[in-house]
Amino acid sequence: MPTPDPIPLSGPAYKRDPYPLYARLREAGPIHRVVFPSGVTAWLVTGYAAAQRTLADPRLGKNHALGNDRWRARASIMPEPQHSRLQVHLLHQDPPKHTGMRRLITDTFAPRRVEALRPRFQELADALVDALPAPTGPHDAVDLVETFAARFPFQVLAETIGLPPHLAARFRREWGGVVAPVGPTDPGRPAYEALLRGLEDYIAEVVADRRAAPDDGLLGRLVAARDAGELTAEELDSMIFQLLVAGQEPVTNQITTALVALFRHPEALERLRAEPSLMPAAVEELLRLDGAFELTTWRFLAEDAELHGTRVPAGDSVIVSLCAANRDPQRFPDPDTLDLDRAQGSHLAFGHGIHFCPGAALARIELQVALGTLLARLPGLRLAVPDGELRWIPAVLGRGTAALPVAYDAPRCPYGREVAAP
Repeated sequence: MPTPDPIPLSGPAYKRDPYPLYARLREAGPIHRVVFPSGVTAWLVTGYAAAQRTLADPRLGKNHALGNDRWRARASIMPEPQHSRLQVHLLHQDPPKHTGMRRLITDTFAPRRVEALRPRFQELADALVDALPAPTGPHDAVDLVETFAARFPFQVLAETIGLPPHLAARFRREWGGVVAPVGPTDPGRPAYEALLRGLEDYIAEVVADRRAAPDDGLLGRLVAARDAGELTAEELDSMIFQLLVAGQEPVTNQITTALVALFRHPEALERLRAEPSLMPAAVEELLRLDGAFELTTWRFLAEDAELHGTRVPAGDSVIVSLCAANRDPQRFPDPDTLDLDRAQGSHLAFGHGIHFCPGAALARIELQVALGTLLARLPGLRLAVPDGELRWIPAVLGRGTAALPVAYDAPRCPYGREVAAP
């Protein structure tokens, strides 16, 4: 039988609301051919049960060397030598290499350790709210991405991994854009490559700094592991690259998707403000409803095989839609509804299996602190533009808004006293 044309996963309407398409795909079956804006085709898995099985399937590897020539022709966006230097991190490794590399970072992100840092994270969140402008009128707009959501996760990350203040101050948020596909013929390619070189130079500076002033922070331990022969230079650079990019931007995006969901459900927002003890459960429900990790990265079969009843060629890319799985009505009744009383179950917002996000515990605390602080200290927090005017990021794998214009009443101080206007 002829192979059906791949379904495009692109366009403003899709990025604004991919869920109607995901619902149609789930109803039609568990796996479908899709095409991304770069022209890369893939096999997309959509249902919850199929997603869970796929994420734990030992036949599917993450190493890019498993990709076939068709995939490589369009998907190897990052040029050399940076591709070889920065793309051998945990997300692109399989056991036993993956096992050893992951072991080097798990203690840093252990639930007990990051929970002990919660008071410090609260101080960081409060300081950012303290710096927000007091409104002079009911329609004053503040971009909550620029002023809070893009800053708080990086500050938390720097504290957690041991990035010294003098280096943290020099990090440029736009370096996170190097994970977005910019093809060789794209007019933005020169700017993309300049960002890539700048980030690579920054990573080299981080390594040199931690080697000159060793400590027991995660970055210092990774440099020591490289010097002890446990990591190659490329693996060290790649792991730092992954920490700096994947360790903050998804949390920035998740803050925006969570707030948009609450703005769309004002009764839930007001209840959460009135009952802050609901925050841990609310964060889980917000992660399920609209996760920042919309799609996983590539997986590959080493040889032709059946996957959910479909023959998938070796080296073709297989991607799981975590967002589609988390709205599967067979797993979550009334899945499009924000339900703060939902029996949580196991959403897949952080993945599943050996590649389950190692920073999940940290991300959960960040979201609890961020949302709790904003709701408690910004009375009347609301969107300052119509919902339909929000600009969703064009990232292939992630969800979030590029900006989040909000309005609020006079900010409260951490203890409920009104903050005087400057």
